Amino acid sequence: MQQMETSKPAARKDDAAVKLLKVAIDGPAGAGKSTVAQLVAKDLDLLYIDTGAMYRAATWLARKQGISTEDGEAIAKAASEATIRLEPGDESTNGRTRVYVNDEEITHAIRSHEISDLVSKVSTFSALRKLMVARQKEMIQRGGVVLDGRDIGTVVMPDADIKIYLTASVDVRAQRRLKDLQALGESPDLEDLAKAIAERDHRDSNRADGPLKQADDAIAIITDNMTIEQVVHAIVRLCVEQ
Repeated sequence: MQQMETSKPAARKDDAAVKLLKVAIDGPAGAGKSTVAQLVAKDLDLLYIDTGAMYRAATWLARKQGISTEDGEAIAKAASEATIRLEPGDESTNGRTRVYVNDEEITHAIRSHEISDLVSKVSTFSALRKLMVARQKEMIQRGGVVLDGRDIGTVVMPDADIKIYLTASVDVRAQRRLKDLQALGESPDLEDLAKAIAERDHRDSNRADGPLKQADDAIAIITDNMTIEQVVHAIVRLCVEQ
């Protein structure tokens, strides 16, 4: 497993090279991937593609249409017939990517505890994964992108220039998740969140398609004792220096 090195002197890439970078940030639930990926993209003026939000949107759509979250084929069909649109976040979303399904904004709705519990199962369905991965690959062809997820560096963008595996302990991730849900007006139990995160780690790591896995050439960053700013700085440094 590679880990981040901070002592080596580095040569800076030119701006044109940075603008074409493909950056993959993988890791388990609650590791802060989306927040970090958005800030890295903003700092480097790259396009951020929130792949997790796409699966959350499909999960939300299934619930809205009364489709069983056990019926992967039906969910994939519904998602294929829908327009899922991602737009940059703003102050009203605390910088989080704005998400629309058929022009209905669902940015906050897809972050609910219910959707978070269901999306891990929904995202395992092969038909849906094939659809989403195909859409994601279309978005990344020209480069200049930052993507986060669980299989970006291994499946979606194996040719990424920079691959990061972002992780943290279950307890730290549960505490972060609790703060996120409290901001949405929910009050879940911390122990229940930790248990759910551990169970999700197991499901994500053992699913048949695109399991959670650190790519062989990815650099691991363990964020338990790091601030968001420190993590972003470390990744930006890796992107502009070599």
